Amino acid sequence: MPVNRALLKAKPESKDKGSSISGKGGRRARLLLALVYLGGLVLLVLAGLAWLGSRGSVIKSELDAAVLLVEPLRVNVTNDAPAEAAKALEEMRAHTAAAKEAANDPLWTLASSLPGVGSNFAAIAEVARSADDVVSLGLEPLVSVYGTLDWEALLPSSSGTDLAALETATPRISAAAHAVRLSADRLNQIDADALFPQVAGPLVQARNQLNDVTGALDAAANTSNIAPGMLGAQAPRKYLLMVQNNAEARASGGIPGALAVLNLDQGRLTLEAQSSAGAVGVMSPIVPFDAEQQQIYSGRIGKFMQDVNLTPDFPTAASTARAMWEKKTGVRVDGVISVDPVALSYVLKATGPVKITHPELVAFVDAGLPKELTSDNVVKTLLSDVYSKIEQPNIQDAYFAGVAQDIFAALSAGQGHATEIIAGLTRGAAESRVLVWSAVQAEQSVISEYALSGSISGPSISPAQFGVYFNDGTGAKMDYYVKRTVQLLKGCPKDGYEQTTVLVTSTNTAPADAATVLPPYVTGNGSFGVPSGSVRTNITVYGPVQSLVEMARVDGEREGFAAHRHSNRPVGVLAVQLAPGESRTVEFTFSKIVQQVEPTVLVTPTVQPVKDVTLTTKNAACG
Repeated sequence: MPVNRALLKAKPESKDKGSSISGKGGRRARLLLALVYLGGLVLLVLAGLAWLGSRGSVIKSELDAAVLLVEPLRVNVTNDAPAEAAKALEEMRAHTAAAKEAANDPLWTLASSLPGVGSNFAAIAEVARSADDVVSLGLEPLVSVYGTLDWEALLPSSSGTDLAALETATPRISAAAHAVRLSADRLNQIDADALFPQVAGPLVQARNQLNDVTGALDAAANTSNIAPGMLGAQAPRKYLLMVQNNAEARASGGIPGALAVLNLDQGRLTLEAQSSAGAVGVMSPIVPFDAEQQQIYSGRIGKFMQDVNLTPDFPTAASTARAMWEKKTGVRVDGVISVDPVALSYVLKATGPVKITHPELVAFVDAGLPKELTSDNVVKTLLSDVYSKIEQPNIQDAYFAGVAQDIFAALSAGQGHATEIIAGLTRGAAESRVLVWSAVQAEQSVISEYALSGSISGPSISPAQFGVYFNDGTGAKMDYYVKRTVQLLKGCPKDGYEQTTVLVTSTNTAPADAATVLPPYVTGNGSFGVPSGSVRTNITVYGPVQSLVEMARVDGEREGFAAHRHSNRPVGVLAVQLAPGESRTVEFTFSKIVQQVEPTVLVTPTVQPVKDVTLTTKNAACG
């Protein structure tokens, strides 16, 4: 059969033409489909971003609402209102649970795994989870425990203390502290530098707040662990009570005045033997202590009870005082507790006025001393008026002993509100006016973590901490009239090290005619080579570990000073003498400071409020 070549040629052409039309349409269709997919993906992404934004808004608003409830919760706890505290906590829990639920959203979890930006979503989620853990695992158990404790019954008294309740609560308090610490550790592991500023800022703030909460919970757990034993739950305890007299400065506050033995048995408080530092007498041979401190402060620490706290290290002072007391009386105490009249004023604010009932004290009411002690008059009475109204030192000691007896009798009788008394003692401890040392090593290791220990080394000392301590060189009670300020001047770093200057300004506010109008017992009457009315003070300044004390100046002029080391901290010592109305400024410059953190300073507690003594740190303008 003949072949139609034209037809054969035409068919392929027709097919090719059709294929061409079909290819163009397919490409358009695929393009259209791709655009639809892309549009859908964009819409999906936008929807996802909107959803993530809504979740983020929920997390922020719920956490903000929870934060607003922190203060009401604190007030309710402080005011002993457990029902109101539980209600505030319930509301807080609802907010943190909502924030956690939003952070656990699947889309938020997916966003947390994205490279780059994912770490920001993960950090926010961790903050939300940690907030919920703090409330549910930390605050809820504590508020529950708080509601079961009778705080009035927990304070030592003449009738005893319900220590069983505190012992029962201890495991729950410890578990709460542990749970919150785990949350803090998780936040601390997040690298804030890798996050957006909008995320890093709140993270750092949450981390700092959580670290503060962790510290408070750890303190509560530690207290509940050691308090029953220290209050005599297992066996009776005896403590030497020292009342430091700020009118004659010593590094940890003032010369030990009245001494007494506190006996605690199942929380039952009794005041036993009373005495004074002078009555203890002279130790021969001296009570041994380390060579470092002996070089700085001389052997007087181990020789006289009045000088055990020439050192600012209270564990040294307390253990030495304990040894002296045992050597003098044959009584071995289990620890030492120190307070000063300012701390007693905080306690009296809680108890209210304490009437003078001790027979030896009533006789002095006619001499112009008060009929009752209050938070307003106790400091002036004990640090000034006693010396102007009573001339004989032995009778002054008797007055101090009687005051201590009346105040502790009021405490043991349950006078005052327990939470307010605890708040007063806590304030005193924060200002280093209340110090505690235990001869039981396990207890002392816990106490050493806090300012309550009065240690100059160890976990209670912040990394870049300075210390400024005063020791009287007048041999009298003139420090009542000395006003001081202490300020740190942070210099510019040099060779990679920090530099700081410590400024100590002292003013003798005694009247110009102090030599004649003040009693000889107050002025010293020149017995130690200091003119009556003048004040001589040995100023001792400690720098941070491993740093160097470089130079000293007095009123801007370089001055020689004694340089030492104590527990690897540099120590500079310099004496100044002030006539009535005179003011002088001492500067110690420290260099080679390896700690690149903000410096802090601890100062001997004086008659002045701490806020008036410690001024804000100044920073040099560095180029």
